[in-house]
Amino acid sequence: MNNILQNLLKLQTLEFGEATAKNLEAQAAELRGLIPQPILIHYDRLRVRGKKGVAVVRNQVCSGCHMHVPIAQISMLMRGEDVQLCESCGRYLCLPNPVEAEAAAAASVEAAKPATKEVKAAAKAAAKDAKVAKVTVKEAKAVAKTAKAAAKAAAKPRKRRALTPAV
Repeated sequence: MNNILQNLLKLQTLEFGEATAKNLEAQAAELRGLIPQPILIHYDRLRVRGKKGVAVVRNQVCSGCHMHVPIAQISMLMRGEDVQLCESCGRYLCLPNPVEAEAAAAASVEAAKPATKEVKAAAKAAAKDAKVAKVTVKEAKAVAKTAKAAAKAAAKPRKRRALTPAV
């Protein structure tokens, strides 16, 4: 089943203009001959709507609709037992190539490196702004407290003098 998905992914790359070659139509026709007809019909239905028919699953998320993919579907993809469809968008799901997965892992390691001087300086400035904001929040609370007291005093009913009967 992995061969079918790889062929479908190559076909998508050709048809959506992501690849440059002289004989695109011949390559596309050859790939269409390798893909089973029911899968090809579903792929063409998505393509007519302007959507890509194959989505790569990264971090348990479909790259087409960005919805969570159940772990059972991912394990079936890993075993290569069956072709899986995304439950949300209907695209065919495939796992990234091992080379792509290693590149993504390297990028995440790069992102986890310690912050640079500029980032640290920005963090210090944000902390300073937060201290200023704390002071203004305290002032605002004090003003609100006095306003609340004034409203409470205004809400008290005034004592009225008893009316004496006119004589």
